Amino acid sequence: MNGAYSVVELRDRDLEDLRRAKTFLVSPSLTARLGELIGGPIERSLRLLPRNWNNKVSQATETALFRALQLSVSTMGRGETRRSRDWLHKATVVASGAVAGVFGFYSVIVELPFSTTVMLRSIADIARSEGHDLSLVETKLACLEVFALGGGGLASDSAETGYWAIRAALAVTMREAASHIATKGLTQRGAPPLVRLIAGISSRFGAVVTAQAAALAIPVAGAVSGGAVNYLFANHFQNLARAHFIIKRLEGEYGMASVREAYDNLTV
Repeated sequence: MNGAYSVVELRDRDLEDLRRAKTFLVSPSLTARLGELIGGPIERSLRLLPRNWNNKVSQATETALFRALQLSVSTMGRGETRRSRDWLHKATVVASGAVAGVFGFYSVIVELPFSTTVMLRSIADIARSEGHDLSLVETKLACLEVFALGGGGLASDSAETGYWAIRAALAVTMREAASHIATKGLTQRGAPPLVRLIAGISSRFGAVVTAQAAALAIPVAGAVSGGAVNYLFANHFQNLARAHFIIKRLEGEYGMASVREAYDNLTV
């Protein structure tokens, strides 16, 4: 027993899926991987960014997320369950990164809406491959929620609680946004439930965008490795999406309490 909840033991196959999900969640952060790519800490590269960069990132990130949400609500349907085409979406983002990389860190602002939309489609593809119904508003928002998971903190010593803490922090705004979209759609970007949701996700996703820009601010990295930067970006969010929707699939079968306890007891 775990409090007032009955804890059910997961089947061996599902435990292996959960172990895979945990491995993705505790892997090194995108910032760390980008630091390895450019041969030094990202923090050092941040000094090369303009003073007003954070404001630009904030505005661009919120716009990109809202456009991605619009696309998901209007075009994502149930579809048949099949293997996700991770390679196709990854190749698309890599190609856009290779082109954008030639122009340095300012290209991130221009390229962000495109790469975010492509990645949302990839995340949705992964959700569908895990058996989730993309016609549900809740699933569409869960896809968007993945961007909040990528903003750092999951690879720290508190990784086991970080994932759940982020979901808990967004839970109320997710419910409010789902209710608003179900009744009124997305006609009003300034509607309080949508503003709170986008702001909550943007505050974490913006850290990833800043790290991307810092990597591209290095002349050699920008000209030669723009595609590599976006490859790491795509791979990072695809892994997080896989982990997120494995866990949500198992929660649907066993309940959150059982999955959380099994997750805490797994070693990776």
